[in-house]
Amino acid sequence: MRVMVIVKATKESEAGAPPDMKILAEMGKFNEELVKAGLMLAGEGLHPSSKGARVRFSGTKRTVVDGPFAEAKELVAGFWLWKVKSLEEAIEWVKRCPNPMPVDSEIEVRQLYEMEEFGAELTPELREQEERLRSLVEERAKS
Repeated sequence: MRVMVIVKATKESEAGAPPDMKILAEMGKFNEELVKAGLMLAGEGLHPSSKGARVRFSGTKRTVVDGPFAEAKELVAGFWLWKVKSLEEAIEWVKRCPNPMPVDSEIEVRQLYEMEEFGAELTPELREQEERLRSLVEERAKS
């Protein structure tokens, strides 16, 4: 199963302060463990929401809202994509993670949908399209 591991933002990360070098070194070691264990598919930190935007949808109307966004604890500061055997395995790895922030912080773990979970709803045409697009993405990532 694949999971997204979401590092929640803090007031400090939203202020745009660069990450502490000690934390970066600790996180680098942790990332090496994840790679050696064959779990890590991707992982990145994000700029604060002040450098981002949201697009709101209402029917056919699109409205762009520039950051920053309120309530830092509901924002994402970074993420990993992991391939694990279970949610429990992912949680155990998160518990080994160094605190990604210089203050109290939170990490959320969410399972990604897999094609087989959609059952009959996923027509053969949609399944073929999904497989084709995944192959293209993988090929482009190699180059």
